[in-house]
Amino acid sequence: VGTGQALRIILVTDVEGSTALLQRLGDEKSHEILRIHNALIRDCLSRHDGTEVTHTGDGIEASFHSASSAVACAVAIQQAFAQHNREHPDGPIRVRIGLNAGEPIPMEGRLFGTAVHTAFRICTRARHEQILASDVIRQLTAGKAFNFVDRGRVSLKGLMRPVRLYEVQWQGDRV
Repeated sequence: VGTGQALRIILVTDVEGSTALLQRLGDEKSHEILRIHNALIRDCLSRHDGTEVTHTGDGIEASFHSASSAVACAVAIQQAFAQHNREHPDGPIRVRIGLNAGEPIPMEGRLFGTAVHTAFRICTRARHEQILASDVIRQLTAGKAFNFVDRGRVSLKGLMRPVRLYEVQWQGDRV
């Protein structure tokens, strides 16, 4: 085992339809939407002990030491966007979130490995306003007050074995 590897919970966000948004709204408006996106997510990360690993252009990759903190953060992110969308019905921002855990390798300020790759693939499977988590996240948060709904075993691009995914239910209005 390489040095520096430790269990990390990986949270990945993605603004759904960001390319279409850019085409529809143009650079200036799209930049403003991403600025709002970044501020809301970074606020949630700071409140739940998350660390931003990288900005992906239309999302954020973050790392946590606690699965419960990561899931609570994901819920807070969706609630923050639901509130934003209620207040700005003409300019909703729809985000999907993927969660996974593993022992990635720290490399040049980033995280590398199957756990990270899987978190990104899980995120792409989520619909807007949805949080999808791997089974390991569900197991790590057993006994906590989170509600997981089994979404079955799915094949994810680039992975050899199917992954069982769970949707994290959150208390927010779907807009």
